[in-house]
Amino acid sequence: MKDDHCIFCRIANGEIPARTLYEDERFRVILDNGPATRGHALILPKEHYADIYALPDDLAADAMVLARKMAGRMHEKLHCDGFNIVQNNGTVAGQTVFHFHIHLIPRYKGDGQTIGWQPGSPSAEELDQTLQDILVE
Repeated sequence: MKDDHCIFCRIANGEIPARTLYEDERFRVILDNGPATRGHALILPKEHYADIYALPDDLAADAMVLARKMAGRMHEKLHCDGFNIVQNNGTVAGQTVFHFHIHLIPRYKGDGQTIGWQPGSPSAEELDQTLQDILVE
């Protein structure tokens, strides 16, 4: 399934040129045109899934295996000091293109980028309630 109006579908399927680092029958990995750091890349499935909630389990697993392989290669070739693997779902979480994708972001000392959050301080009772709310049985 492909969405003809989705720019990432069109890039993943070769309809729009991209700087491709890797391609197989299910994925294309491209350099991001607006990179956070040198080497910032995106893993794009060739099929259209809006977000992680729509993604089949097998494709999710294959995407993470590919992310690990690409991160290892990029670390070796770019000599970065660290690595972020980021996947956003929903506008409030920073998703701007509604086609599932994974950001591969090499990190360098002093690169000026921040990916993080302010740690909260919930009570033990709040943590226990959250545990009960989402516990998988």
